[in-house]
Amino acid sequence: MLDRFAAFILGVAMSELETNPEGQPAKTTLDILEIKAILPHRYPFLLIDRVIEMERKKRIVAIKNVTCNEPHFEGHFPDYPIMPAVLMLEAMAQAGGALLLTEIPDRDQKLMVFAGVEGAKFKRPVTPGDQLRIEVTVLNWRMTAVKLRGVITVEDKVACEATFLCMLVPRPQAAAAQAAGGAA
Repeated sequence: MLDRFAAFILGVAMSELETNPEGQPAKTTLDILEIKAILPHRYPFLLIDRVIEMERKKRIVAIKNVTCNEPHFEGHFPDYPIMPAVLMLEAMAQAGGALLLTEIPDRDQKLMVFAGVEGAKFKRPVTPGDQLRIEVTVLNWRMTAVKLRGVITVEDKVACEATFLCMLVPRPQAAAAQAAGGAA
């Protein structure tokens, strides 16, 4: 039943990717259920809450609401909670992954993984109560790899920026099933 519901949500999300009557890409948004139908991440590691803009193969803008009850704040740092910088990079990658995986027909058999990070800069701390605006722009697109530029802002001030490369790889269970099928 859940798989049928996820397929329905993904179908709705994918239908928004069609062009409008003028032939321009339609503005696309995704809520948390649509994001979960695309990305394999789950709490506590799903780091985008909503997609507010998406242009196919060009750019995506996502939102992450930072709350004090997130598990990393317990130890980073107890008296001055700061979102770990690596989680900001991960949030950018997840936004890029949402953009990339909408274009992949067999996404349930693939994972998007980091392949490199360049020029990461962290310009201000992110604390509970902040809302991250995560804008990711495509620099180079191939069907198995994408080079992206991400910028995270909080109240119109840059908190983090980086250029990164993500690749599509087979999911381990899909690769094992394919190998078993080929051996028979």
